[in-house]
Amino acid sequence: MSQNEAKFFNRELSWLEFNQRVLDEACDNDVPLLERLKFLAITASNLDEFFMVRVGGLQLVAQRGSTSTDPVGMSAEQQLMALRERTRRITTSQYDCFTKELEPALAAAGFRRLKPTELTSRQAKAVEQMFESELFAILSPMAVTSVDDFPLLVNQMLNVCVRLEPAAGEPDKPRFAIIPFTRSLHRFITLHSEGGYAYLLLEDAVSMHVGRFFFGEQVVECVPFRITRNADLSIREDLAHDLLVGMEEILDARKQSACVRLEIAGHASDTLLSFLEQGLDVTGDDVFKAPGPLDLSSFMRLTDVPGFDALKYEAWPPQPSPHVDLTTSMFDVLSRRDVLLYHPFDGFEPVVRLIDEAAADPEVLAIKQTLYRTSRNSPVVAALKRAAERGKHVTVIVELKARFDEARNIVWAKNLEQAGVQVIYGVKGLKTHAKVCIIVRREPHGIQRYLHFGTGNYNEITARLYTDVSFMTCNEELGADASSFFNAITGYSQPQAFRKIEAAPLGLRESLLEMIQVETQRKREGQQARIMAKLNSLVDPQIIDALYEASQAGVKIKLNVRGICCLRPGVPKLSKNISVVSIIDRLLEHSRIFYFYHGGDERVFISSADWMPRNLDRRVELLVPVEDPACRQRLIDILKTCFRDTAKARRLLPDGTYKRVKPGSGEQPLRSQEKLYNEAVAAVQMAEQTQPTVFEPHRAAGSEE
Repeated sequence: MSQNEAKFFNRELSWLEFNQRVLDEACDNDVPLLERLKFLAITASNLDEFFMVRVGGLQLVAQRGSTSTDPVGMSAEQQLMALRERTRRITTSQYDCFTKELEPALAAAGFRRLKPTELTSRQAKAVEQMFESELFAILSPMAVTSVDDFPLLVNQMLNVCVRLEPAAGEPDKPRFAIIPFTRSLHRFITLHSEGGYAYLLLEDAVSMHVGRFFFGEQVVECVPFRITRNADLSIREDLAHDLLVGMEEILDARKQSACVRLEIAGHASDTLLSFLEQGLDVTGDDVFKAPGPLDLSSFMRLTDVPGFDALKYEAWPPQPSPHVDLTTSMFDVLSRRDVLLYHPFDGFEPVVRLIDEAAADPEVLAIKQTLYRTSRNSPVVAALKRAAERGKHVTVIVELKARFDEARNIVWAKNLEQAGVQVIYGVKGLKTHAKVCIIVRREPHGIQRYLHFGTGNYNEITARLYTDVSFMTCNEELGADASSFFNAITGYSQPQAFRKIEAAPLGLRESLLEMIQVETQRKREGQQARIMAKLNSLVDPQIIDALYEASQAGVKIKLNVRGICCLRPGVPKLSKNISVVSIIDRLLEHSRIFYFYHGGDERVFISSADWMPRNLDRRVELLVPVEDPACRQRLIDILKTCFRDTAKARRLLPDGTYKRVKPGSGEQPLRSQEKLYNEAVAAVQMAEQTQPTVFEPHRAAGSEE
């Protein structure tokens, strides 16, 4: 083992271990059945993106003959070999979970996938009618005579490949046709069932009647398959005259980029498989045979079938923050105190309400905001448009390079511009990932800035699914910093020295390193020192080396890293004082919270940035201190709760594997997300009980107020 191998885990393999932890939830008998199906679908969706981006990128590097290596010392070719082997094991586990556990258990609960041979005569007749009225009219077979006329297939769309009997006189020349599916067709065909829910897969319906497309011919095989194309394409911004046009060209390029994975039904013959490999220019290394239905990610849709609430988690409706008075404006609320929300336990409504009120308030002069990923019908975007239409100065940084949301962000950018919003397409060469909103309001004492900083996106949908922090304040120093930050992005001004915040790629890494080094030095001087951090990914070698140095000095370091972690914890003489846990539960852990003991003057921050080179070097990010005592203490309590989890936490071991954290003898398991939700409910109940009773008399009609 090389020195670097002893210090770091490979980033890509660490990500696959994260996906394995998600898959473990799908295999957990204590998780409700449809929630298990949801976790399984997530693992498949994760793998889709992994192949499009990470594997696709490594293949490009390998094809260029690059000899560069990752921090562990692995070349692109070596990484690809390791990733394929690990991915095949995960894929095998996915289908074992689906075919051997989930489908039988769901069928027993009245939720059944039917195969063509299992249809009743009534069901078979319904499928035949549906085929004749819809599928036969919509789908179009394409004959393929050679590699040269192989059709351009849509990324991650299901297709079927049909092999026909050879033509007369050419017995050794098989004939093929491809039938691409379309997004307008539903994958799951609901069928009549005597109780419960029954469905047939679209590809099975096509297979049952595929002969209708080839009148007079003999169909030998009808095999579903699916391709994944490389999406790791980037724009040369220094050569792009118009970034919006350039991003549209990137989206077009993805439609015809190289195939990095071929998924195909396990019963495909060698003859048909060889034909597809040649047509798609893939080798056996990139072929994945599935012993069950392709595209397990699409099964997410089935988790919303009504009537099966008993197979799901009990609902956790977001709670109204007791610190936000619904009878007064958000400006009045924030003028009295800072507000910290922990979503989705606390609802996202106060954030939307703040921007809504700003759009309508005649005293609001300007709104400045970043947008990275938004929902399809975003109320935030609608409020920004209303504000501009009412004459307010609205500036929005729309990050066009937010991967897989580029198309939606392009539409938002155009709509906002049409409403009169000043739209900035991020910073050249960087992704703007910071989450900040500045509202400039005229008040009797002068201009006042109201601020929202977040760890998540301005997306009310994901705010119900991800754990994230919102911090709202009218702090003067933070307001000045936020304005300087925004002006540096939108104009040509040189970045100014900030009073409170830090930004990447300017000084965020340096600030983190300094705070880690302060803890290290204090410990060497015999003082107390402690670091806690909650984040999505830990990859940056400089940060990791600084944490190793702190550990060797005796600093106790607790890390809650949801996904990739390249740091190797618990190694004697290297990292024995570092522990790493990962929590996978019903909500996606997404918040970034950092804590430094700092000699007893505890410092707590929220951030949009993970500790990765891309966040610290190639993105515009923010690190925001939370100094209000009540808000700061709540963040510390959240961190401590996460580190006490003995129900859904896994501990990272020195060899790179994860082991479930279990409660001590006689202790009840503590599930951190459940505890945090119960605390939010209890806070609302306590606020209601302490609310003073106010007697309000009825007034006579027409009386003066």
